[in-house]
Amino acid sequence: MTELPLVLLHAFPLDARMWDPVRAPLAERFRVITPDQRGLGRSPLPETPETPETPETETEPDLADAARDVIALLDKLELDQVVLGGCSMGGYLAMAVLRQAPERVGGLILIDTKATADTPEAAQTRLDVANRAEAEGVKGWLADGNLPKLLADTASADVRARVRELIDEQPPSGVAWAARAMRNRPDSVDLLRETEVPALVIVGERDALTPLDAANTMVEALPDATLAVLPEVGHLTPLEDPAGVVEAILSWLS
Repeated sequence: MTELPLVLLHAFPLDARMWDPVRAPLAERFRVITPDQRGLGRSPLPETPETPETPETETEPDLADAARDVIALLDKLELDQVVLGGCSMGGYLAMAVLRQAPERVGGLILIDTKATADTPEAAQTRLDVANRAEAEGVKGWLADGNLPKLLADTASADVRARVRELIDEQPPSGVAWAARAMRNRPDSVDLLRETEVPALVIVGERDALTPLDAANTMVEALPDATLAVLPEVGHLTPLEDPAGVVEAILSWLS
C-alpha cells in the first residue's frame, strides 16, 4: 500500500486548495493527487444537454456522478489502484467511489466525515443552502454560516481568513449541486462493513459536524480500521492541524 498514489478529496464548500498545508510533506513520500470536485474550484459542472421533448427529465445531483469523475481521472492517469482519502464531503465521495469501483481502492482515509445519511432536518438545510446559493450567490453569508461549524474556536485568524476566502470563491452553481448531491447520498455503514482494505479514520476532538461518535461508528463498521483523534481542533483538521494529519497518515501508511 505504501507504493500506491494518494488521492485526497476536499470538503464542502471548499476546493482542493484546502490540502495545501499537507500536500508538500505528504508528497515527499508519495504521489499526491488533489482534484477539485465538479462545480467547485477550477472544475466546471458538466453540461447537461436537455432534449426539447423531455425538459423535466434532468436528473437530481448525485455523488455517484462525482464518483465517476474520480474514476475517470484514475483512468486518465493510468492508475489501477490508489489510497483514497476524503475530508467531510470528500469522505462521502470516497465512499461513493468505493461503492462503484472497490477494486480501485487499496486503502481508505476518512477524515472528519461520517457514513450515515442525512437526517430529514439536515437534508432540508442542504436544500435551503442550494436554493439560496442559486438565488443570491455565496459570498459572505455561506462563510458566516459555516465557519462556526467548520472550525474550532482555537483556530487561528489566518486559518479562519483562508477558509473564508476559499468559501467566498466557490461558484454558486457548484455549491448548489454539491449540497443537493450530499442531501441525496445513501447510508454507507453496510458498505464499510464489507470493505476489505485497511482504513484510517481521522477526527478532530472538537469536530461539531461529524464528532467522535460518527468516527467510532465507521471504525466499528470497518474490518481493519485505525482511529486517530487530533486534540483541540474541529472539522477541518487538514487546515487546523496539518502536522497532526500528516503524522497520522504517514504512520498509518508505513
